[in-house]
Amino acid sequence: MRVLVTGATGGLGQNLVSRLLVEGFEVTTTGRNTEIGSRLSSLGTKFIKGDLENSKDMVSACMGQDYVFHCGGFSSPWGTWQQFEGSNVMGTLNVAQACKAGGVKRLIHVSTSGVYFDFTSRRDIKEAARLPNRPASYYTKSKKMAEDIIDEANKNGLFTITLRPRGIFGPHDTALFPRLMTVANHGWIPLFNGGSAVVDLTYVENVVDALLASITAPDHCCGKKYNITNGNPVTVKEFLGNVFEATKLKVKFKSIPYSVGLAYATVSENISRVRGGYPEPKLTKYAVGLLSKDQTLDISAAKNSLRYNPRISLSDGLKLFANWRSVHD
Repeated sequence: MRVLVTGATGGLGQNLVSRLLVEGFEVTTTGRNTEIGSRLSSLGTKFIKGDLENSKDMVSACMGQDYVFHCGGFSSPWGTWQQFEGSNVMGTLNVAQACKAGGVKRLIHVSTSGVYFDFTSRRDIKEAARLPNRPASYYTKSKKMAEDIIDEANKNGLFTITLRPRGIFGPHDTALFPRLMTVANHGWIPLFNGGSAVVDLTYVENVVDALLASITAPDHCCGKKYNITNGNPVTVKEFLGNVFEATKLKVKFKSIPYSVGLAYATVSENISRVRGGYPEPKLTKYAVGLLSKDQTLDISAAKNSLRYNPRISLSDGLKLFANWRSVHD
């Protein structure tokens, strides 16, 4: 069975590719990082240095594939609208059109639970829940627009499934943990409102399970969206404490009011804008919001329809990640 993974050089993409190879799939990969691409080639994939914004690249990559996992895109708490629009919106449009032209059986699209976020506390969010009229960031705006493109493609005959994972962590993480370590290097971590916000997270192998389950899911699942988490909400303070315990890092916590964090992030963002958007702000309003407000997801639809079951717990996931990090540091 032939499959394509876009964004294969990213954290989720690398974990997915490893599993696909173990399962015996014929894997083609695309991504921007040629160094990681070379490693993927050495593992047995066909690596194509493809640009999501180049429609010809995507047509070439999708041609002859049975399934396409669209994990690619620009995932960052900061950037210009042009960056997010080009990679996440136009890139998704190119992938969807290429899948239709290439006769792909099913396109599995990776979105984000960030589309729900509206700077208020919300728990047990279902897929049909209201989405904010004003997206929380350029990133979430672009991902919602990408979902609309996938929905339209499904209406026009391309079978699609969209996953909305929350807080992915694990080996090859290029987003959550590296930024956390940057802050931790100061010797302390800010806890907004004492870290009392209740959140969901997802170990990366559980997301991979959901992606693989989307291949064999019944056709009635197509055109739908599914929340993906570990199904075990924790407070921000509890999770961060467990992270530093597992990785043997000694970091102190400092409680900061939400209003103070938001004010600091606003100033930090304004300074970055004045400097042309670089360097990235030390803290963004979106990040402060995510660390201050409750956000948990209802995953019953994924359990019932995709037969998704988060088999690796948060504690076990942290141990696995810590072991991986000790080898790859």
